Amino acid sequence: MEIETDVVSNTDGSARVKLGHTDILVGVKAEIGKPKPMVPDEGFLEFFVDCSANATPQFEGRGGEDLGTEISNTLYKVFNNRHSLDLRTLCISPKEHCWVLYVDVLLLQCDGNLFDAISIAIKAALFNTRIPKVHISEDDEGTKEIELSDDPYDCMRLKVDNVPCIVTLCKIGHRHVVDATLQEKACCMASVLMAVTSSGNITCVRKTGAGSLDPESIFEMTETGKRVGKALHPPLLELLQQEESLGKTRPKVGFLG
Repeated sequence: MEIETDVVSNTDGSARVKLGHTDILVGVKAEIGKPKPMVPDEGFLEFFVDCSANATPQFEGRGGEDLGTEISNTLYKVFNNRHSLDLRTLCISPKEHCWVLYVDVLLLQCDGNLFDAISIAIKAALFNTRIPKVHISEDDEGTKEIELSDDPYDCMRLKVDNVPCIVTLCKIGHRHVVDATLQEKACCMASVLMAVTSSGNITCVRKTGAGSLDPESIFEMTETGKRVGKALHPPLLELLQQEESLGKTRPKVGFLG
């Protein structure tokens, strides 16, 4: 796995992840919006997934659109909840203003294990995200005015310790495989997607594929997913911290620079 952060200059946070021959680029843009009525004291995330036709011929036409919608729906369930990210820190003033994080996912190359690579790239981009500090003042008439700090060091960082990573387990025959390639995926009868936190908690589970899974297989796959997911987080955070320290001395050239 290769991870690089702060690769897109016009975003508040970005990351690029290469997992085998799968290549994912994620950018995060923070904009001020209005909280949702059901959760007036929280911000939220919006996802957009672009399945480039250059990544694989399967993404041409409706194939890419359908997969992009499927990935977006899964990402909402995994990340857009207070168990994964403290969304209350994105609230500026309850019922009035909050930060909305627009997460753009671009699939540059596909060689299987998309959901896992995308989740790692999103966690890396959120780790890299810097949101300007907000100062609220009132005039004589009681009207609130919002002023954003233009100091790049006067910013808010997101706490990503509990942000889960997705682990995909593919059932092939009587075995299950982690980190499947496209060839292995073609032999898969059914898959289980698990969002696992650093403490080993499962926040989301999805089954994909037309095949069926017996209870024993589901139990074994769940235990494997918990073990793999829990083991993934510590080296990932360590790698992100190293990448950030290197980024301070590395000249910025931007993506494709």
